Amino acid sequence: MIREQARRAFMRKMALGSLGLMWSDTILADPLQRLIYDFSVLSPVRVRGRVTDGAKGIAGVSVSDGLNVVQSGRDGQYELLSSSERPFVWISVPGGYDFPVRTNSIAQFYKPLAGNKKEVKASWIIKPMVQNDNSHGFIVMADPQTQDMDDMKRFQEETIPDVIKILSTYSKPFFNLSCGDIMWDNLELYDDFERAINRVGFPGFQVVGNHDLDVSADDEGSVVTFMNRFGPNYYSFNRGEIHYVVLDDVYWFGSGYRGYIDDIQLKWLENDLKLIEKGRRVVVFTHIPVYNLQFVRNGDAKPGERVVVSNRDRLYRILETYKVHIITGHTHVNDYFEHGGASHHNCGTACGAWWTGDICSDGTPNGYVLYEAKGSALSWKYKSTGKPLTHQMRIYEKGTDPSAPGEIVVNIWGATDKWVINIYEDGIRKERMERRTGLDPLSVKLHKGQDLPAKRSWVEPTMTAHLYYAHVSDQEHEITVEAISESGEIYVEKLIKSP
Repeated sequence: MIREQARRAFMRKMALGSLGLMWSDTILADPLQRLIYDFSVLSPVRVRGRVTDGAKGIAGVSVSDGLNVVQSGRDGQYELLSSSERPFVWISVPGGYDFPVRTNSIAQFYKPLAGNKKEVKASWIIKPMVQNDNSHGFIVMADPQTQDMDDMKRFQEETIPDVIKILSTYSKPFFNLSCGDIMWDNLELYDDFERAINRVGFPGFQVVGNHDLDVSADDEGSVVTFMNRFGPNYYSFNRGEIHYVVLDDVYWFGSGYRGYIDDIQLKWLENDLKLIEKGRRVVVFTHIPVYNLQFVRNGDAKPGERVVVSNRDRLYRILETYKVHIITGHTHVNDYFEHGGASHHNCGTACGAWWTGDICSDGTPNGYVLYEAKGSALSWKYKSTGKPLTHQMRIYEKGTDPSAPGEIVVNIWGATDKWVINIYEDGIRKERMERRTGLDPLSVKLHKGQDLPAKRSWVEPTMTAHLYYAHVSDQEHEITVEAISESGEIYVEKLIKSP
């Protein structure tokens, strides 16, 4: 059914978009009022239902068909005027309630809209959380990107046990999110991915990436397999004081892709945020970075269309009255910066440099990012697979970088320009380290050259801005590097010279 709807939806997309704004504004004024329009061409569907906790109705829950957004009334009932062209109806789960799940870890907040029906019933039962979710956490796994069973085995035997182990140390509620490129074009591995994610034991959400597509279709049809498996390719939910939004920013044009968020999604986002008070913390997940500084590090005039969102200015305008973090994957590097009024998190990947070893192309270890929320405040740490949470840097001996023969190099993959980096030589504090752009020495060793790495020789080192340099004497015996994050956490690593 979803496949059939997707083929037809593309032709009517813009017509639905313009009418959708009219529908949403009218229905929001009175969620239960009956509307009568001439929809002889657009195949209207009236969706009715109720959101309850199993006994009584829950008011104020947002319900959407991916364009129009209404809220449930005092008794939990809602009515939404939709179209048979919309594949799903879903709720934006409110803060304080458990996420409904299909299996152990796959969130089930949506229901299919059957085509060729004028009336559809869709109701939800959501349970109040046992714990207060004002303090909560989530992990972001960017690009598991498994192409074959060898890759999948590493994901199942390295990444997933590491996630399970770290989450077992927390008592607060968590959710997990796979930030795109779950697959590597081999969509038959979705079953194995789902079995792995189910072991985590926390509700899971997914973002569609450029390698998760049905590439024989157009943009509208390219997400059919993904939607059959995980539901909508864009949606929202709430946890504590934070509103979370997932967007699909991969525009597939039949022979390739670019970073672009289509008009329907942006109109839906406007409708979704009308119900969120200004000034709230909003976290947006996409696969392709909305913006990207890699072109600056590479000395290019502008970013490529496959690594940024070309219509990002419109997204920024929609988000401008909120406190926004945009969390992405795609580039296989770790980077944090400000742009367009938002904090951007371009996360290092679960697969590193495409499962060729244990690091990404910028030297960041294979891993994921662990986020913690307290009220509306958000903090985060990069978690290296197989390493303790305190592992936040790698120190290279003096002379490792041929361009700086008298200096040591430290890769601090989670650092931003707000971090303070100190260096001690045999216990004596030296001047602060200098942040520079360059290539991680280990990535150069493992990836540089047409024959390296052996598994996928096209991988090359990537320029990064989280390298730190300092001169040290020839007589030093112990080098200590101290990294102080913007939230005041201190990480320390030592380099001891062999006698």
